[in-house]
Amino acid sequence: MSKSLSRFSVSLPTALLKDLDQMVQQKGYTNRSLAIADMIRDGLVSHRQQTGEGEVAGTVTLLFDHHRSHVQETLTRMQHDHLHQVISTFHVHLNHDNCLEVIVVRGEARLVKKLADRLIAAKGVKHGKLTITSVGLDLPA
Repeated sequence: MSKSLSRFSVSLPTALLKDLDQMVQQKGYTNRSLAIADMIRDGLVSHRQQTGEGEVAGTVTLLFDHHRSHVQETLTRMQHDHLHQVISTFHVHLNHDNCLEVIVVRGEARLVKKLADRLIAAKGVKHGKLTITSVGLDLPA
C-alpha cells in the first residue's frame, strides 16, 4: 500500500529550528518530517479532547488512600455504571495507605472526559489525571 504524501513549506525563526533539530536528535527521529507529523497528531488528539468530538482511548490514573471510607466502593460503582467506556482496571498498592488505580477507557471524547472528571472528583481521591489518545483510525501514520 503506497502512502500519499504532501509537501509544504514552513518558515521558522532560526532559534526555533535549532531547538527542533535538537529535539529530533534527542528523541531519535530520523528526520524533521517524522517529528513534525507526531506533533501534529498530538495536537489533533488534544484538540479532539477539548472539543469533545470523536472517539478516544486513554487512561484515568487515580491516587487514593484506601483507608478513606468507601472510596474503593465508589470508584468501582462508577466504573460499573460506565461499562461502555471502561475497558480494564489495574490496581496497585503503593504503600500501607495509598493505592494507584489506572483505568483504561474508550468512547466518545465528551463521555470519557465526563467519567474521568467524576472519578477524579470522588471523595478520597488525592490526585487524578486523564490521558487520552486516538483510537488510531483517524490518524494516518
